[in-house]
Amino acid sequence: MRKISRALISVSDKTGLEELVKVLNEFKVEMLSTGGTAKLIAEMGIPVKSVSDHTGFPEMLDGRVKTLHPKIHGGLLAIRDKKEHMEQVKKHDIGLIDMVVVNLYPFEKTIAKPGVKLEEAIENIDIGGPSMLRSAAKNSKDVVVVCNPERYKDIIKELKENDGAISDKMHFKLGVEVFEKTSKYDAAIYSYLKRQDEGEGSPSTSLETGRVEGEKDFPDTLELKFEKVQSLRYGENPHQKASFYKDKNSNVVGISNAKQLHGKELSFNNIIDLDAALEIVKEFKEPAASVIKHTNPCGAATANTLADAYKDALECDKISAFGSIVGLNREVDFKTAEAIISAGFTECIIAPSYEKNALDILMDKKNLRLIEVGGLKGIEKDYDLKKVVGGLLIQDRDIFNIEEKDLKVVTKKKPAKEEIESLLFGWKIAKHVRSNAIVLSQGTRTVGVGAGQMSRVDSMVIAIMKSRGLSKGSTCASDAFFPKEDAIEEAKKAGITSIIQPGGSIRDEHVIKACDDAGISMVLTGARHFKH
Repeated sequence: MRKISRALISVSDKTGLEELVKVLNEFKVEMLSTGGTAKLIAEMGIPVKSVSDHTGFPEMLDGRVKTLHPKIHGGLLAIRDKKEHMEQVKKHDIGLIDMVVVNLYPFEKTIAKPGVKLEEAIENIDIGGPSMLRSAAKNSKDVVVVCNPERYKDIIKELKENDGAISDKMHFKLGVEVFEKTSKYDAAIYSYLKRQDEGEGSPSTSLETGRVEGEKDFPDTLELKFEKVQSLRYGENPHQKASFYKDKNSNVVGISNAKQLHGKELSFNNIIDLDAALEIVKEFKEPAASVIKHTNPCGAATANTLADAYKDALECDKISAFGSIVGLNREVDFKTAEAIISAGFTECIIAPSYEKNALDILMDKKNLRLIEVGGLKGIEKDYDLKKVVGGLLIQDRDIFNIEEKDLKVVTKKKPAKEEIESLLFGWKIAKHVRSNAIVLSQGTRTVGVGAGQMSRVDSMVIAIMKSRGLSKGSTCASDAFFPKEDAIEEAKKAGITSIIQPGGSIRDEHVIKACDDAGISMVLTGARHFKH
């Protein structure tokens, strides 16, 4: 261990700095500093030398250049036990720097401000700070480098225990932290500037593909930076370890930015199901509710009130709803809370907010997890990532929307106005059901859901079975085309009156004829909603 003789201190976040500086002064450490940090140290009555006086070169270009100098980086990068290095620093009168305390310009806080201009964001890209941190971290065997104010107490403890020196273990640990910090910092800058670049112009959406025209290709190299939110008790199963991470650069409303108000710690499966529950209700402006089991809706509905939407969603499949996750797109009121409590065992609720009297009765359930996400913004643009062994798939999120004007009626019988409303509702729900997906609806409530089957006719059979007779007079949404007429035959027997599907099968003509023969109306969307 070497004693600290000279420290360079330059911080934008001055939290906890005073105590560290006073301890360094007790051990007679010479301090170099810049700007506001130097002023603060001087106001403490502690000797401090400006970087300009140390280098013999003034700050310039509006402060863009102040620490980018051989007398700084030479003092950081020189290997102390390498003879040639020591000869060179002596020849060029470069003083060794044993400690660097630097935190970076607040780039992420700057870009989070409403209406921030690109010019302001660019001025908050730190150059000298990361350069000093990286130089010191590269030579962490000889230089103590501190980029996190939370480390000050550890530094102070070691200085006092080691008579002004820092342990080799701490040297290395702090050096590693720097590269984590600077990589995250660079990723935040890249992500912001990339968004500015992609935001140029006014792209339009293609109805045929659902893609945004003029979008740039995905990068050749993809670097992902996520911050740990929490460790989880286990993964999908108790023998699997797990943690939850979030994308710090994403401002979408969702489970990653949510606040838990009550209940047990969330599990791996809870988080996945909460995400699914919320994304369904984001689809609707009207009061909406979803009831989720194993990422699939066992029921979903919209209604005039949130309580009625929940009751309708629950009614679709009460048996499967035991231990479910509930998603709501309005503030949870007392009547909705009462309905959820009366329904039996519910694992979690996710909603924008909760009325106080609703919270009071929900919190009586000790283990019920209550999650608050704040105001919803609809389905937001983001990337969808899927991990495979040894690789990663990335795609745009499925935010493609269909309206009545986009539908193509292909049967002799046209759907009635109320059937169109029901078809469009079912189509939005089908997007969130594992393929092959069939959703049966009465108005704006599901009455039967067939999910994740290997054949579409099996999904149809299951949806009809789940409907308990309510398929009669219902509409049907299919996430992809019908390859055969067999599902139409099942629909006829069940009393289904109208179908919405993408079309595109080589047997479309046969499927349409089967609908005509059955007296079922059919509309095509021209786009599918596979969810694997």
